[in-house]
Amino acid sequence: MRHAGPGAAAQVLVSYGDGALTLQVSDDGTGRAALHDGDGGHGLRGMRERAALLRGEVTAGPGPGGGYVVHARLPLAPAVPREREAAP
Repeated sequence: MRHAGPGAAAQVLVSYGDGALTLQVSDDGTGRAALHDGDGGHGLRGMRERAALLRGEVTAGPGPGGGYVVHARLPLAPAVPREREAAP
């Protein structure tokens, strides 16, 4: 709600299947987050970095009907952290 603005509503969707957990958080606000393309701020960068460690991904940006949408996909299979992988 900090970024969506006063009076905005948020929705959280959680699903799993096809070997992945999918999360989507959206709002209908017009706050400052909706003015960015999803590349700014430590929050989104941190989410992307953490998801990448698990071989997942995070995307963020303006929603199709306004507001802002953050989408994350994380694999359900155990992952070896990238910094611990053996060199080829």
